[in-house]
Amino acid sequence: MNIQKNTCRVALVQAEPALFDKAACVEKALDYIGRAAAQGAELIVFPELFVPGYPIGMNFGFSVGKRTAPGRADWKRYYDASMTEGDAGFMKLSRAAVEAKAYVSLGFSQQDEVSGTLYNSNVIFSPDGTWKIHRKLKPTGSERVVWGDAHRDYFPVTSTPWGPIGSLICWESYMPLARVALYQKGITIYISPNTNDNPEWQATIQHIAIEGKCYFINADMLVRKSSYPAGLKTAEDLEKLPDMVCRGGSCIIDPFGHYQTEPVWDREELILAELDMSLPISCKMEHDAVGHYARPDVLELIVHE
Repeated sequence: MNIQKNTCRVALVQAEPALFDKAACVEKALDYIGRAAAQGAELIVFPELFVPGYPIGMNFGFSVGKRTAPGRADWKRYYDASMTEGDAGFMKLSRAAVEAKAYVSLGFSQQDEVSGTLYNSNVIFSPDGTWKIHRKLKPTGSERVVWGDAHRDYFPVTSTPWGPIGSLICWESYMPLARVALYQKGITIYISPNTNDNPEWQATIQHIAIEGKCYFINADMLVRKSSYPAGLKTAEDLEKLPDMVCRGGSCIIDPFGHYQTEPVWDREELILAELDMSLPISCKMEHDAVGHYARPDVLELIVHE
């Protein structure tokens, strides 16, 4: 495990995206990148689908065996607000990472370059101007009516001075073999862009940090009922939502399963932390899930990448 730098200064962004507005979401991300860089951040992490926001509570006119024209119109509006790899907004974010001299992890709804399918994706921009994209393997529940299953970009990791870092999006972390696929690549920092503000999730992320002996970056967002734009054709879907639809809960867990930063609820915040990068190795003294505490002669994971 090649760790060249003993500390990592992280800025975790808990913020409210401008739902269905790609340009506004990109500008808000650029502002936060600038603010984080000004405070010395070396790794800047945003939530799931920060561009153009997570449309919690919408069903886009789908029911079993049926769909509607108004729902189709809303889905097309969301599609138009999604980013393509390499488009103008995407490249602004890449340049911002270069200028900040930081690694930037950001969730976005990704238009496929060829097909008409959207993917729930996360990109990690590097300060050298390159990037790697991970697509969510299996959209959860009715997310499947909005985004497709990944057919590439399954488990990319980014080499950093703190060792390899990678991401799983939201409930991908409930796929045990997906977690192991990242552990097998030696990740020291496990990034989780998500929209989980339920208390059970906090137990999950502590378990994963202990299991993987890695830092767990829990990147959640705020969504208010007032976040949704005017003119949606299926606005009746939103009538029963609470005023605060997603409360956040962003935090950082250390490799012992302890809170490095406590969960933040119900407000935007730039969460700063200094990670001791000796821990992901020293914690493996008695337990290394893919090393001395594994039995590859009995159990084997085969990943089709």
